[in-house]
Amino acid sequence: MSQILVPGIRLTKTMTVGPNDTAAVYGSGLHDVLSTPAMIAFMEQTAMTAVEACLNEGEGTVGTEVNIRHLKATPVGKTVTCTATLQEVNGNRLLFHVEASDDKGKIGEGMHERFIIDNRRFMEKLNG
Repeated sequence: MSQILVPGIRLTKTMTVGPNDTAAVYGSGLHDVLSTPAMIAFMEQTAMTAVEACLNEGEGTVGTEVNIRHLKATPVGKTVTCTATLQEVNGNRLLFHVEASDDKGKIGEGMHERFIIDNRRFMEKLNG
């Protein structure tokens, strides 16, 4: 590990809402605004990336639970910022607080759980 995996690790990432990120495209709504599934995927990606440097070679993380509230709509073309903060480390279980905002304020927040896995063994179980 190049960093120690401890609570407080934080990462902030940004994305621009594109036409493929909308509720209309995802089928989760009718409007051309950031879909809840796209926002959650961005939150998971931010959490995953936050701890990558702390993992041993051959390890990865998988998302296992999300408890997210989508508070406000964000139109196509707007920038969304997500911050993932590691709150708890319990063996291979990682718990993150995630929060997303746009230029008008908070658009979503919640908790996201990930588990550290051995990538090779994980894929062997799937293919075996």
